[in-house]
Amino acid sequence: MANLKEIRNRITSVSSTMQITSAMKMVSAAKLKKAQDAITAMRPYADKLTELLQNLSATLDAETGSKFSEQREVNKVLIVAITSNRGLCGAFNSNIIKAVNRISTERYAGKQVSYVAIGKKANDAFKKTGCIISNKSEIFEDLTFENVADVAQMLMDKFVAGEFDKIEIVYNKFKNAATQEIMVEQFLPIVPIEKDENVTLDYIFEPSKIEIIEQLIPKSLKTQLYKGIRDSFASEHGARMTAMHKATDNATELRDQLKLTYNKARQASITNEILEIVGGAEALNN
Repeated sequence: MANLKEIRNRITSVSSTMQITSAMKMVSAAKLKKAQDAITAMRPYADKLTELLQNLSATLDAETGSKFSEQREVNKVLIVAITSNRGLCGAFNSNIIKAVNRISTERYAGKQVSYVAIGKKANDAFKKTGCIISNKSEIFEDLTFENVADVAQMLMDKFVAGEFDKIEIVYNKFKNAATQEIMVEQFLPIVPIEKDENVTLDYIFEPSKIEIIEQLIPKSLKTQLYKGIRDSFASEHGARMTAMHKATDNATELRDQLKLTYNKARQASITNEILEIVGGAEALNN
């Protein structure tokens, strides 16, 4: 009977876990819908703004180019690692951490690499290196364009001041609830597109082209960072929903196996009791 009690306790424990994971799945599904709508609506605007900026920047010569386009010898690199504040979302965070480590050790071997952590998981992973210059994990508590713009402005100021020669962003791009793609984007300096002498830009500039670009660049960079964080935010809920769905299925399967084991053990116990009673009755008759 002690064995039966142990199995009953395990069934109760697994059932409780199944209820928790199922509830977390539904919460993530509700949050995913809102986050997915936000990033889907934003992408066309962000992509078109970036395309326009690159086209305009390509028409400027080196003398009139922007301070954000200055190409330098890369010695000091800043990587912005975007993760989540919480776990229970499968390999969502570990994939970003592995990607950042790989970039640091392979692409920028021998360079001075520093980090900006957006998400507690990134901060926990890289704080032991002593190379984190800023932790912006609180941004997910109130994810607005204004709050992200402050972080983007900090990155721009550090690049212009010469503290870093290159800044890159690493994040999960949302594709669907079950799929996220790791993205590594160069934030600064701005990557100009190659000039095509056969293509002319049919734009009327008012005021001058340089003034327009100087106003567009900060807005475009802030939008780029905001899009990356929004993508990561949607990916997080998609990954968590998928992970909790799998956890719920596994818990259901385990519970069913335990119930089958319990029924078999209970049947065996009842059979033994019947055999003992029959055996005792036969002994009395004899």
